Order: sequence, then structure tokens, then C-alpha cells
Amino acid sequence: MSGDPEQEYFADGMVEEIITALTRFKSLFVIARNSSFTFKGRAVDIKEVGRRLGVRYVLEGSVRKASGKVRITGQLIDAVTGAHIWVDRFERDLTDVFALQDEVTLAVVSAIEPKMLQTEIELATRRRPENLTAYDFYLRAMPQFYLRTREGLAEAIRLFHRALELDPRFGAVAALVGVCQMLNVLLGYANDPQFDRKEAVRLARLALSIDDGDPDTLARAAVISAFMVGDREAEIEMADRAVGLNPNSWLTWSCRGHVYRIAGLPEEAIWSFERAVRMSPVDPLLYMTLTGIGQALIELRRFDEAIVVLKKALRQNLYLATYQWLASAFAHLGRDAEAHDAAARVLEIDPAFTISALIARAGLSNAKLFIEGLRKAGLPD
Repeated sequence: MSGDPEQEYFADGMVEEIITALTRFKSLFVIARNSSFTFKGRAVDIKEVGRRLGVRYVLEGSVRKASGKVRITGQLIDAVTGAHIWVDRFERDLTDVFALQDEVTLAVVSAIEPKMLQTEIELATRRRPENLTAYDFYLRAMPQFYLRTREGLAEAIRLFHRALELDPRFGAVAALVGVCQMLNVLLGYANDPQFDRKEAVRLARLALSIDDGDPDTLARAAVISAFMVGDREAEIEMADRAVGLNPNSWLTWSCRGHVYRIAGLPEEAIWSFERAVRMSPVDPLLYMTLTGIGQALIELRRFDEAIVVLKKALRQNLYLATYQWLASAFAHLGRDAEAHDAAARVLEIDPAFTISALIARAGLSNAKLFIEGLRKAGLPD
């Protein structure tokens, strides 16, 4: 970063904070500080840096301070092609150096981790099938996983299982298959809900047996347990541990939100969800996090706010659960026409929908306010 000696301490501190934050993502291979710093202040060829360090991506930037302000630029570059994957600029008042370092570190890490994943997914889809590795199958499964449709989840499960066949110790994938099986139950896709429920729990436990120190695995296992088992103390402990291991991950915070909401702690859930949104505002699964906020707001009887958030979620994905909670919120406010419209969308997506079936598969026996709203909206018992 900046070669100005007066600014060097600040730039060095920023780099160290970013390196530390990135190393918390187990999916990333991050070069240590001492090796990275050998290129500091030098005009270097990015492709040569990539070759020498053995990395695919290089994050570089600069720091400039003047008149009580600081301007920081950053760019993520593909070291093989030289293409820019991400670039951004931050300009702030220089009042609290450490707070500023934390803010910029969070912004950089939150932006580049999903960008790198998306780039890797695109590369995997272009590889010939006979050359696919376990990681390639994982990457190919992710876009299907994000769809949350019956067909998408079925294809994601197939691809994730191919990854596990090639690498039975791929714990992150075991957790992801568990999430797919859980969603099959919750969304009414499962032909045999009891099988999918048991598989979800089995795969979560398998993932933890492989690596219970991986924050993403812990977070996903906590959510699976919250929906499929209901061991509140254990689930909160796992969710909190996941956040402690990687406080810079949108996934750990979003999962923590779902766990706390299911545990009957909606205020804490909203705080966690909002942290997740701040960290990854354009995430492919943003609608899930926004739906979680809407659910928690309904449980707090803040129906107007819930409607705003749930409508925002639907602009990204016409998700069945979002329409269910939106119908309930409208009904509680006496906005009957809008409640009936949302209920009609629920039945359009799932013609066999009944409230009793939803309660049985999603463990909603204690969600009385939500269920009351569904009945007011005219959805069948």
C-alpha cells in the first residue's frame, strides 16, 4: 500500500487486519503477512506475484491521508488473467484510526469473499466433466442450492454427493447436503419427510465429526438442529461459537439469526440478521436473511416493518416462505385484499399447501401469531 513513511504504519495495520480477517475463512488460502509484505511499495506485475506466491487472486490497494481525511482504494485481481474482479474506494474522516481500520476491513472482506466464490463457480462450470474434482462439484452445486426450488435442491444434492464420493472428508459439503435435506422438509418438497429429516441431522453430525472447528459448518449444523431437533441450548452454543470463530462472515451471522429466532429471541435475531445484511448486501441468499428479519418482526407484532422487509426479499426471490409470512402480516393489519393476494401466491407455488402440514414439517407449534395470520388470510387448515 502507500509508500509514504508517515502513512506507512496505518497502511501496514490495515493490511494485517485484512489478512487476519481473511484467514478466518477456511475456504481461502491466504499468504502470511511476511511474504505479502515483501512486495510492499514496489511496482510489481500481478501475474508474477501470483506465480511467486502460488495464489490465484491478489488484493492490492493504497492509502492516502490529508487534511483529517483518509482515502483507501482496493482491488481484487485475477493473477492468471489480470482481470479485475472487484474494486472499491473508501473515504472517511480520520478520527479513530482503529475504528476506521475495523470498518474498512469488514467492508473489504465482506465484498471480496463472495466475489471470489462467484468467480470460482463460473470457472467450474466451464471445466470438462471428466476433469471435475470434488471442489468443482461443490462449486457447480452452489447455484442450484441458491435457487431453493424442488429441482434446484435435487440437483444440488446430486452434485454435493458426487463431491462427497470423491472426498468423503469434505465436511462443508456434508453440511450443505444436510441443509438441502432440511429445506426439502420445510418447503414440502420431500416425498418421505421422515427420511429427509433424519438425513439432515445425520449429515450435520457427520460434518461436525469431520471438522467442528469450521465456522460455516457449525453455523449450518446449528440451523439444521434448530429446525429438525430443537435442542435450544446446544444450537445457541454452536451459533455463538461460529460467530466467534469468524465474525466477518455473513453466513455465521445469518444462521445465528435463524437459530435465535427459532429459540424465541426475536430481538437478538434481528440484530444478527442486520449484521449479515451489512456484511453481504448483494448476497445470493439475501432474501433468506431478509425473510428472517420479517419473521422476527412479526413475532414482535411490528407488522408494518415486516411487510416492508418481506417485500424487499421478494424482489430478489419469489420464495414460498416469504409469501406465507407476508400473508400473515397483511392479515394481522386487516389488509384483507393484500393478505388474500399473498395467500393466493402461496397456493400457486404449493397447490397442496395446508396450515396443519406446515406446522408438522416446520415445527411451528409455538408460532401462534404467524399461524393465526395464515388463517385470517384464508389459507386452508
